[in-house]
Amino acid sequence: MADAHAPPPIVERAPRRALGFWMCLALVMGNMIGSGVYLLPASLAPYGWNAVLGWVFTVGGALCLAYVFSRLAQALPSVGGAYGFVRRGFGPFAAFLVGLTYWMSVWIANAAISIAAVSYLSIFAPGIASVSGLPAGLAVALVWAVTFVNLFGARSAGGFQLATMVLKLLPLLAVIVIVLLFVGGMDGAEVQPFRAADITAPAVTATAALTLWAMLGFESASIPQGKVDRPDITIPRATMVGTLLVGLIYIVTCSAIILMLPAEQVAQSSAPFADFIERYWGHGPALLIALFAAISAIGALNGWVLIQGELPLSMARRGSFPRWFGITDRNDTPRRGLVLSSALVSILIMMNYSRTMADLFTFMALLSTAATLVLYLACAAASLRLTATGEMPRSVPFLIIAALGLVYALWTFYGAGLEATGWIAVLLALGVPLYFLTPRSAAANEAAE
Repeated sequence: MADAHAPPPIVERAPRRALGFWMCLALVMGNMIGSGVYLLPASLAPYGWNAVLGWVFTVGGALCLAYVFSRLAQALPSVGGAYGFVRRGFGPFAAFLVGLTYWMSVWIANAAISIAAVSYLSIFAPGIASVSGLPAGLAVALVWAVTFVNLFGARSAGGFQLATMVLKLLPLLAVIVIVLLFVGGMDGAEVQPFRAADITAPAVTATAALTLWAMLGFESASIPQGKVDRPDITIPRATMVGTLLVGLIYIVTCSAIILMLPAEQVAQSSAPFADFIERYWGHGPALLIALFAAISAIGALNGWVLIQGELPLSMARRGSFPRWFGITDRNDTPRRGLVLSSALVSILIMMNYSRTMADLFTFMALLSTAATLVLYLACAAASLRLTATGEMPRSVPFLIIAALGLVYALWTFYGAGLEATGWIAVLLALGVPLYFLTPRSAAANEAAE
């Protein structure tokens, strides 16, 4: 007899409209440009020119990993995205741990994003930063406000996301315009001089995980591969072009802020983009840029809160997560996953309430990046294994690129530091018994193949 409580079978439906190159490019860039870049200069300021080199290595490493995801999506178009890639390469247990850590990375990222939003809003109320625990409390309140929006369903979250999408680019464009004016001979602009003696391998390594935080999301175009027009061409192009464009934008904007403002000012700033605009444009535009940066962070928070509910729902329906996460309301909204994830975000923020906003953001960003690196490592390793077994086409250039991506991910893990990687190891260990305690039906396992 069939299990009456078995998750419903997954039915593939033909897409109404194929996603072309431009829509896939917008998906990649839109998911990558969130909140990370807006507070990142404060975390990178102490490293000076080392941070610029860190950005160069990060963009190169991200391009290698992006190419891995492109080729996996091309070779395995119907296995369910990153979770399916790892499952095909290493089996259900490894796929479960990767899916679990990716879910962790999402709600940890939401902690960092909410802190970034509050940090930029604090420019309108400077006293926020001076009250112990208040930034953390406001970040928690923001998380629950956005969670409330998502509880009304994906359509409500999607409308909110659309309303905030365009504004996120304005602060970046403003900094680029100032950089172009500086190149053209802007009066009063100074750049921190480059001194080769200041460049050290430990400093560049320390920036690796921080800069990768802002690049997370380059795998986005490989997720809806079944709805992409000519996926074997469109996904690789959109992924590579989107990753390269965002990387170049980040290198220019973050490096300008770090090198064209005093390092002490940037390191202590709760809104480094606004400080930069105020220095070279004026107080009024700076306030506007701060508002746009906060809106961008809130928009990113909304999108990732949606993911933090949908990801465990999808895994539960494939038999890899407890069935408790697979229960939805009449609008198919995963209320349980949303509420539990936001509760975990809140606990994580309040456990670190005594840190300054910049320190709290840095810690959360490193923790989320370390968790996401588990996915990147596993997918890069899976691509090498699948190539060796003949399930992916053999290609020497691809093997070299995948190996470089694997080495980069390991290097970034080292750069994240013992605190962040230690937390991830603990969370992974706690996830092992959860796998063996999770009932899995035959139908769900077949659907996951």
